[in-house]
Amino acid sequence: MKRIAILGSTGSIGRQCLSVVDSLPGAFEVVALAAGSNIAVVAEQFARHRPKLVSVGTEAGAVKLRAMLKARGGKTAPPEILSGAEGIERVATHPEAQTGVSAGVGGVGCRATNLAIEQGKDIALANKEVLVAAGEVVMAAVAKRGVALLPVDSEHNAIHQCLRAGSYREVRRLILTASGGPFRKTPVSRMAKVTPKQALAHPNWKMGQRITIDSATLMNKGFEVIEAKWLFGMDLDKIRVVIHPQSTIHSMVEFVDGSILAQLGPTDMRMPIQYALTYPQRVASKQCALDWSALRRLDFEDVPPRKFRCFELAREAARQGGPLPCALNAADEIAVAAFLERRLSFPGIAAVIERVLEQMPRGAMHSVDDVLAADAEARRLAHLAVDRKR
Repeated sequence: MKRIAILGSTGSIGRQCLSVVDSLPGAFEVVALAAGSNIAVVAEQFARHRPKLVSVGTEAGAVKLRAMLKARGGKTAPPEILSGAEGIERVATHPEAQTGVSAGVGGVGCRATNLAIEQGKDIALANKEVLVAAGEVVMAAVAKRGVALLPVDSEHNAIHQCLRAGSYREVRRLILTASGGPFRKTPVSRMAKVTPKQALAHPNWKMGQRITIDSATLMNKGFEVIEAKWLFGMDLDKIRVVIHPQSTIHSMVEFVDGSILAQLGPTDMRMPIQYALTYPQRVASKQCALDWSALRRLDFEDVPPRKFRCFELAREAARQGGPLPCALNAADEIAVAAFLERRLSFPGIAAVIERVLEQMPRGAMHSVDDVLAADAEARRLAHLAVDRKR
């Protein structure tokens, strides 16, 4: 039985992770959970999985959770309940956890994940910020401790699976697929009139608001290029993105002999989550299966750079390195929030990010503290840029 700790247990990935745990009885023990403000959901999660430690976003939330669990009673002793950054870090570093599921958000989740790695825990990684903002720092810790960093993102998970067929020296390039989002066929001239409702209507996936907007701008794919660089040790010129509107092929690996291996599957995150949790074994699942009868065609297109400026900005930030990938992520979060609040146009997201990248101080990133300092400065600059655009 593998013992796991989950950061972000009440979010989409966290809930689906627990669904995978439920589907494989006896395979996992959930020893610790970290959640945000959804106290009712985390109370239900405790009732089902009985972790020894639970953390929530605030002390007020912790008080509410204690009262809720006390009112329910029962013979099982209540868990230790913590809150805030200390609580997340305690969950990530729980002494009984062998694997941490990093599905939390923000700098706190980044620090907690790095601490878990430094303590020798394997990581199932679903938090993009960990590698986008702190890839240099985190991968140094992974190498030092010799832990497994297993991607949960469907694209990187697909590449991880394909790479099991050959050695790194045999790889010509990695090919990430993108759905193209809701504006794949929208003319550039109409992008300025895009509304939040339109941008949130993703054709294939059901996700949180920010990642859905990032998919509409293709910033999400830019983040994935940065992640792939760190996860697989590949130069940027060996990482290509193609638009694949069906989202059936999650990604591909092209080898030096011209062979291409592709991983196919349904648009269901439980499949890559189970792969990451059970690696290096493959375990039978009744939850996910590709509907072959619905598979009529597979289309591929190049990414049009004029339409998806955010994607180009992400690649440039990756080329320059240092604090720029961290700033890219932070500025994007602020700009997306402003767009959702109708304080910024859809093209304004890229404009704000570009201004922040131009203004960011350069320098080396040696620690998580350096990452958090760059994050704070980028957010400050992004707020100023949004205010100028209004």
